Formats: sequence, structure tokens, C-alpha cells
Amino acid sequence: MPTDKDIKKEFKLKASKTPEKYYATGVLKGEGFMRRQCACETFYWTVNADQETCGDPACSGGFRFFDKPPAKNKMDYIEVWQNFSKLFSKLGYTPIKRYPVTARWRTDTDFVQASIYDFQPFVVSGEVAPPANPLVVPQFCVRFNDIDNVGITGAHYTGFVMIGQHAFMPKDKFDQPKYFSDIKTWLNKGLGLPNEEITFHEDAWAGGGNFGPSMEYFSRGLELGNQVYMLYEVTPQGPKDLNLKVLDMGMGHERNAWFTQGTSTSYETTFPTACKKLYAATGIKVDKYVMQRFLPYASYLNVDEVENIDKAWQMVSAKMKMDTKLVRDTVQPLAALYSVAEHTRSLLFALNDGALPSNVRGGYNLRVILRRALSFIDHYNWDVHLADVAQWHADYLKPLFPELSEHLNDVHKILDVEKSKYENTKQKSRIVVQRLLATKEKITDDKLLTLYDSQGISPELIHEEAETMGTTVKVPENFYARVAELHQKQEAAEKEEKEMLPLDGIPDTKAVYYEDYKNLSFSAKVLKIMGQHVVLDRTYFYPTSGGQDYDTGVLGGQRVVDVFKQGGIILHKLADAPTFRAGDSVAGEIDRVRRFQLAQHHTATHIINAAAKRVLGNHINQAGARKQEEKAHIDITHYQSLTDDELQKIEDEANRIVQEAIATRLKFYPRTEAEQRFGMRIYQGGVVPGKELRIVEIPEVDVECCGGTHLHNTKEAGRIKLLKSQKISDGIVRITFVAGSAASKKEHDTSGALNDVATLLDVPAQQVPARVQELFEKWKLAMKAAKKKQTVDSKQLALTSAETYNGDALQRAAEILKTQPEHVLKTIKRFLAELEECKKPR
Repeated sequence: MPTDKDIKKEFKLKASKTPEKYYATGVLKGEGFMRRQCACETFYWTVNADQETCGDPACSGGFRFFDKPPAKNKMDYIEVWQNFSKLFSKLGYTPIKRYPVTARWRTDTDFVQASIYDFQPFVVSGEVAPPANPLVVPQFCVRFNDIDNVGITGAHYTGFVMIGQHAFMPKDKFDQPKYFSDIKTWLNKGLGLPNEEITFHEDAWAGGGNFGPSMEYFSRGLELGNQVYMLYEVTPQGPKDLNLKVLDMGMGHERNAWFTQGTSTSYETTFPTACKKLYAATGIKVDKYVMQRFLPYASYLNVDEVENIDKAWQMVSAKMKMDTKLVRDTVQPLAALYSVAEHTRSLLFALNDGALPSNVRGGYNLRVILRRALSFIDHYNWDVHLADVAQWHADYLKPLFPELSEHLNDVHKILDVEKSKYENTKQKSRIVVQRLLATKEKITDDKLLTLYDSQGISPELIHEEAETMGTTVKVPENFYARVAELHQKQEAAEKEEKEMLPLDGIPDTKAVYYEDYKNLSFSAKVLKIMGQHVVLDRTYFYPTSGGQDYDTGVLGGQRVVDVFKQGGIILHKLADAPTFRAGDSVAGEIDRVRRFQLAQHHTATHIINAAAKRVLGNHINQAGARKQEEKAHIDITHYQSLTDDELQKIEDEANRIVQEAIATRLKFYPRTEAEQRFGMRIYQGGVVPGKELRIVEIPEVDVECCGGTHLHNTKEAGRIKLLKSQKISDGIVRITFVAGSAASKKEHDTSGALNDVATLLDVPAQQVPARVQELFEKWKLAMKAAKKKQTVDSKQLALTSAETYNGDALQRAAEILKTQPEHVLKTIKRFLAELEECKKPR
């Protein structure tokens, strides 16, 4: 199959031969636009008879809108969306709220990178309806391929608002000329641009198996937006018309505000209050004389497009007729300041929407920009705190995005924890770097990348340490973009391998276990038998899915030992070959005790997720879960290990929810309605496919998309007992728990074992952890003495601790001894016996 780049190139050439077939040429010709071709081979449209270039900054001499912006309507950042949405409402579009930047409804990406991501894959495929049609949206997006350009070019961002203009129409209703006229209306009336100041580029777009023509629009060297028309599907047989034609216009919110005001950089119009406060905090003053001469050529310093960045600086300085060192010394501190502001704004959106910095997947790139901001603050010795910068952004953006102010305390906590981790890493890193430099080993670009990726050592720190030791380590200008590339590929999800059985021609199984977990008896028709595997037309047996174990029971009088899904078909594995035949009607009976326990653990998972969010903060999301009969666990997103106090608070809050006896609501909704009514956080622990979603709602507590068996009331969950928590990866904490009957059994077992330990140590049960800690320390002391063939005074080995522990005493003792609760008694007996041995004279 050809690449997207190949498809785009081929289609662009094809479209250029018959532009009237693929572009709104009638609209352009009607207003006097003429088609020309630039020396760069781009076809463009202009009303200016003497215009010889396409208007791209590389062809036309950079940005040329600073002294006298051509836009008659000057707008600040907030006003751009307000005016755009107001105009497009009159043109028949529905403005909608932004989607979270964390793309929880998608399996192929962690973050939204364009406004069309909001509607992929389900709306674009035609599987579900859009929230409105047509619509416009102010979608915040993040991309990490331009990290090194942020601050320098005056126009690059890791996080930006893409104003989306979208329509999803069948071929006979797809009105390309109108869509084009509407965006042109924004340019003429919204921005106040005369046609003489607008240039349109013919282009093409390809991605995600689709492609089509696109029209870019420029003014004074700045691309303001791009209107894409997704018309075709890529197939092995060649292009195929899409049943649903898609309008995908993306326009830079930041660029439109910048363009109308003509300030030296777009950062000053995007976050003016943050810039002013940072100027004051750092003492930096903008040298307008230098910056006004620099910005028209700043785009030439795009590290992705130049082979030698030093020569690029020299070239820009020559065009400015200024000294290269003076230009760099003026621009680079400002670029650092703008980067601090820009990176913090991206972090504010991402953290508010539930993401966390970490060492894996998308969280890795969040940590990259966070530490890049902190390294700038360190390098210039600024008294700047990221939490303050986040607050400034939230205050300024409140008219557009009030939700950013709702969870600032959580954002501040995460930023503070990350700063502490950064400081700890920095101290350890200095020792590593000093040792490395002392070996005189050449530090290559690859070595810098390895040190950052494996140990978090920033290249700036290595550069500084090298200077103090009289040597030089050069940091590549595109370093952080190269770091981001290392983590662009998603980690492959681990899937349990199941035997693939021949099921051609078999319809999907009707799953009726959704209706009521108490429904245990049913009859069904046998569709197919393969060895011990049976397919029914309908079933009450729950198959292993969503982290919940399968039901057991009997089918046709024979024991069911496994239930699993293959696509939409549910397979029942019997202990022996079935005695019935395909076509027979059979009776099924679910094991009541196992079904109830699994339902208790599943509903308890939702309760604990909600309780953890209440105790720890809004950043908590479910990252995974497992519900078995004997115990269960939930993996939550959290930035550090849980303390015993936090674990206890979560358990208390969970049991408070249980005692409130809240009736659960289990209902199917069309996907779009569910998302609009409950928000995107319904996707906890994974994406559920399909036109309809089953929503499990515990009113005022938790709401999730879930296909598991659930209780009717939180009271049915019984007591919830949290057994332990452990950090299983960076940013993920696992809480293991039991609920209902399993909790009662666990407490009974634990109580007996704890009493045995307490008797052995001769202390009350709640003093066991302290006594075990003391025993462990004195045992280690005795073992060291034994190795040296020394005798330890029995007084030194006496156990006297009497401190009381308020949590799960046996679990705490197990953690101290680094063993399982069931092995605590045996371990203590061994320690005591060895201590007695050490008391004997040698």
C-alpha cells in the first residue's frame, strides 16, 4: 500500500489538472481570483495581477504583518473564538464545547492532535451521529514534534486551540462551495481582510485511510488555516468514494489573534497576562528594535527544516544586518520565557483533563516539556513557579474554558510533586555526569538521548557541568523533538491469546446478562458445537471481558468451566463433550454465589474509583482492573505511591458510599448522547466499541461505560476492604481489595492469623506492626554479628516496642517483612528461633 505522503502527492497532481472538479473554483472566479503557479510549483489563487509568489513565508520573505496588520478587526485571544462562533452560528453551524485533550475514546492515541480527532473513529465512519451537523469547536490540541521550535519562531506550540469547522454529510448534501464561502466570510468579515490580502493554495490531504483535496489560506506570509475535504477511501483496488463526506477545517486560534494585532510574537497575544507577569518576575525586557527585525525571519530557524542551525542564525542575523551573538543573546532568554509560559499552559489543559506526567506513553512527553520548563528556570535562575503560571493561564482563559479553574489545587499538587522529582533527579544526575565527564568519554547526541531517556538527565545539565570542568558538550537544537520521537509509538497492549475457532456464518450472540445480575436461569438454542465449545443464540453466561472473570454453572445439565468472546460471539466451554446437539434447546443455570461475588467486586471497583477521586483529586482515572471471585484490584492514575493514611481514607469513603444505599442506573444510550450527557470520562479503563453504550451510573458518585454485571444498589456490595496498594509503573497505582462475602472471609482469616501472631509476640493485635518492625531490625543486627562469629548481648535483642497501628495490622506486618500475610507467622517463628541461637555463647 502507498504511504500517506505518496497518496497526497499523487492526488495533488491529479487535482491540479482539473481544479474545478476538486476545489470551489466557482466561488473564487466569481470574486475575481486568478489561478497562478509559484516557483515552488504550488498552484495558488489571488486577485492581484502582479503577485508572483504563493504567499508562503519561504517564498514571499517571511512574516510581513507586524508594522501594519492588514486585518481591520483587531481581536484579542478571547475575542477570536467569541466572534468566530457568533458569525458561524448565523451561517448555520452549532458551536460545541471542546473535548478533553486526553483522547479517552480512542485506542490509537493518548492526546487530541487536531479537532477532527474528536469525531474519530465513530462519527467519521458514519457509525454514530455527530453532536451537531454542521458544527464548530474550539479544540485544544497537543503535539510534541515542535518542542525545540517553541519560543524561537514566535509561532510554534506544543499546545494550541484548533478552531474546527466540521460537517459530516452524504454525497448529495455535501456542499463544498458553501463551506468554502463560509470560511472566506470569516476572512473578509470576521478578520476584516480585503481579497487583495488573501492567497489560497491548492493542496491535498491523506491520513487514516482517507484522502481528499484541501485549500490553505495565507495572508502576509502567515498560514491562517486549512480546509480539508475528506472524499475518498484508500482500498487495494484504488480510491473509493466515501459514503459520508467530511469537512475538516482547522484554523489556528493563536495565529488569528496574533495576525490581527501584529505583535512581535504570537505568545504575547495568546497569553498576555502570563507574559507580563513573567517579564516582571524575571526582569526581562523585550528589545522591540531587535525583535521587530527578528520576527519576519524567525520561521527560517525551524529546526526541522534546517540542516545547520548555526548557519541559519547567521543567515537571519545577516538579513537583520545585526551581529549574530547580539541577536541570539536577545532572543534566547525571551524564547526560554515564552517556553515556560507555553509549556505550562499545555500542562494545565492536560493535567486538568486527567493526564499525568510519567515515563510511559503520552505522559512521557508531558514530563519532557515540564522538565524543559524547569531547566530554563534553573538556567536563568528565575524566581518562577509553574503553579503560579498555571493560575495566570486559568484566570485569563476563564471566559473560554472555565473548567480550567475548577481543579487548580490538583494541578498545583501534581506540578509540585513533579518539581520535587526533578530536583531529586538533578542531584543524582550531577554525580553521574561528573563521573562520566571524568572518563573523557565523548558524549554524542545518542549518548545525550540515552541519558535523558533512561535516567532523566537533561542535556542542559550536562552542558553546564562540562563547562565547569573546562570542556564542551554541544546540545542538538532539535533534542526534545528527538526525545518525543522515541515515545511516539504506543506500547502494544497485551492480549490474552484464545483459541480461534471456526465461526463463519454464525450470528452474534444475544447477551442478556446486561438486564439483571439476578437472572440466573434461561433457555437457548444451540447454534454450533466444536468439541467442548458451544455457541448459543442467547446467553446469560458472562464471558471474561472488561477485566471481569467469566460465570460458571451448568448448560444442558453439564458443567460450564469457561466462557469467552470471539468477536461478537460468546463461546461456552464445557468440562466434557456435550451430550446435546446443534439445533437443540438447552437450559442454562448460572452459579449464584460466583455471579453475586463477581458483581460485588465489579460494582465495588466503580465505588473505589470514585472514592479515590474524592480523596486524591480529579486526576484519578481507572487505568485497568481485574475482578475475580476471591479478590479484585483496580489500577488508578496517580503521581506517587499511596500512604497508609490515604489508603484508609479511600476505604472509609468507599464504605460510606456503600452505606448510602444508592440505587444504580443501568441503561443503554446512543454513543453521542452518552458522551454529551455524561462527558468523556465515561471511558474508564478502555474504549468500548459500538453505536450504543451501556452506562452504569451511581448518581452523584460515578458514571462509566461498562458491560459488566452490576448490583442494583451500593448497599449490596457489603463491606469493602482494601488489602494493599502498590506502584506498578510510573503514574499507575494498584489497589487490591475484597468486597462483600470475600471481605468477610478475608477478615475472618486475617483475624485468626493476626491473633496467632499477637500471641506469639505477646502484644495486643494492633501493636503487632511495631513489634514486627523491631524484631526485623534486631534480627538483621543479630545476623550481622553471626557472620562475624560474635555474640550479641541478650539485652540488645529484647523486644519492647508497644506502638499502636490503626490500619490492617497483619497486612502492615507482611509489608515490613516483604512477604504475604499468610506467611507472616512462619517468618516470625524463624526470626525468633534464629535470635535465640544468636544469644548462645560462641
